[in-house]
Amino acid sequence: MAKNFIKPRKHETGRTITTKSAYGTHSNMLVTDEEVLKRLHFDEFETVQLVLAQDDEGYYITRKDRVDTGLADPNRYASQYREEMNSTILEALGNG
Repeated sequence: MAKNFIKPRKHETGRTITTKSAYGTHSNMLVTDEEVLKRLHFDEFETVQLVLAQDDEGYYITRKDRVDTGLADPNRYASQYREEMNSTILEALGNG
């Protein structure tokens, strides 16, 4: 007699990923627009090696040593952090 097994979660239907990977941060995702960085006072973060990145879900801040490592970036996939950070960034840019 077969047992009922819980099926693992599958990929969210209809969601397309336009970046190189679903969880890693890559150099082509970094925001380099000087006006945006200036409005967010990002020049103050240069000494702590933080960068602003953008993917399909919005903006997030991560460390430079997380870029192009081939590993997952917790700053990208942590949903609660992302929601808070994205709303803060959009508010600073005047879009929120």
